[in-house]
Amino acid sequence: MASTSNSSIEKSFKYDVFLSFRGEDTRNSFVGHLYQALKQKGIQTYKDEEEIKQGKTIKDQLIKSMEDSRFYIIVFSKTYASSSWCLDELVKIMECKKTTEQNVYPVFFDVEPTEVRMQSGAVKEAFAKHEKEEAAGTWIEAMKEASNLAGWELKATTNGKLCSISLSIDGNLEGIEMRKKEVLSSLDIGTNDVRMIGIKGMGGGGKTTLARAVYDQISTHFEGKSFVENVREVSKTPLLGLKTLQEQILRDVFYDKKISISGVLDGKDTMIQMMCRKRVLVVLDDVDHSDQLEALFGDLYCFKSGSCIIITTRDEQVLVSHGVRLICNVNLLTDDEAMCLFRRYAFGKNIPTQGYNEMSRQYNEMSEQVVRYAAGLPLTIKVLGSSLRDKSELEWKDELERLKTIPQQDTQKKLEMSYDALEHDQKEIFLDVACILKGEQKDKAIRVLESCGFRGRIGLRVLEQKCLISISQSGSLCMHDLIEEMGKHVVRRSHPNEPDRDS
Repeated sequence: MASTSNSSIEKSFKYDVFLSFRGEDTRNSFVGHLYQALKQKGIQTYKDEEEIKQGKTIKDQLIKSMEDSRFYIIVFSKTYASSSWCLDELVKIMECKKTTEQNVYPVFFDVEPTEVRMQSGAVKEAFAKHEKEEAAGTWIEAMKEASNLAGWELKATTNGKLCSISLSIDGNLEGIEMRKKEVLSSLDIGTNDVRMIGIKGMGGGGKTTLARAVYDQISTHFEGKSFVENVREVSKTPLLGLKTLQEQILRDVFYDKKISISGVLDGKDTMIQMMCRKRVLVVLDDVDHSDQLEALFGDLYCFKSGSCIIITTRDEQVLVSHGVRLICNVNLLTDDEAMCLFRRYAFGKNIPTQGYNEMSRQYNEMSEQVVRYAAGLPLTIKVLGSSLRDKSELEWKDELERLKTIPQQDTQKKLEMSYDALEHDQKEIFLDVACILKGEQKDKAIRVLESCGFRGRIGLRVLEQKCLISISQSGSLCMHDLIEEMGKHVVRRSHPNEPDRDS
């Protein structure tokens, strides 16, 4: 039977919110108003005063205040990255997130998430003086991790008022709001029955991003929550796969990392006994067999009224066989959505379809051709756009000629173009991730790669910039299964007499 601990459930916090910000940018504007609004709502908020900041290291008292805070709000502004103090705060916040699973919410105040993620634009100027410092690599990683979290973009208008631009999920999926509204309407949050909804679509079509967007928006309405990624992949591990996922759900929902079960059957019994105690939100991402659903939540009666279960899959029959009646289809992007998404990744900004004057007509025409070949699939659009970023007009034309030789339905070949554009060591690192290191903690992967003579940290950063990998909120290496299969195909093709080379 499962063993549990109440230690993390009973943990009390001195502060509800810890604010991290650059005072000269925001103290007397956005942060000042936010702090007062939180106080008026009775939300205990820690806002450190820069006057007490002396020296270049975070004082013990400030660290204690971070650890005693339930949530963190990071206000990224134009000069945030110029302050080593702010950057040290950011590193500590992201460490707290990993070790205690406290929530972090970034606010991008007059800067874009991509500027923070890539250290470009105003953020690049602010960070320039730190580039040669010993902690620079750690600061860069913390900025990347934080900018990938769900948050808000705010712009100050000429009349001094704030304009909310968007809720940032991966920051870039077009059409997310319309699709999100459809799911939220079907869920009908606040109803007393247990809601179960399926999100169905083809691989690389944005199912996970949509599920994450919904999860981030509504998770605060529930007493417990869990987002279970890569169910199909993890379930492949005999005996341990489903057991691991059961433990993840229980640990997430009850905030207790010590929960342990002996096996899948014990896990099912434990979930029946425990899940009825809380209104929960559970997302099961990339399910491909009804046995997975049976193991991870069984019957709806074991959930407390008002709970919601969201399932993403490529196979509608998996949903039907388990009695899921509410099914939302994730359609491919429209032409306008696809073009906006491509431009974000190829040029670093979202340029409206109308009034597109920033680039030459020729680049615009080539963009339309690339988008046409991507056939509305977000994954392909993102990867192709990233691979063409900062390339010359001649290189664009060469890539287009290659695209014309690839059958329209051959997604793998299109993705392989981004692999071909990598340098030799980057290709080797990519193949190592695809065949061996996917799912490993980033720090461990870097050590493995460096032991093989590669510059692991830089190599992984390049792959992330090219949208070939991503880093999960827990710090592990993620790779879309279509990209993973492309990498394994490259290995099999290079070593035809070694069929197990890719495993």
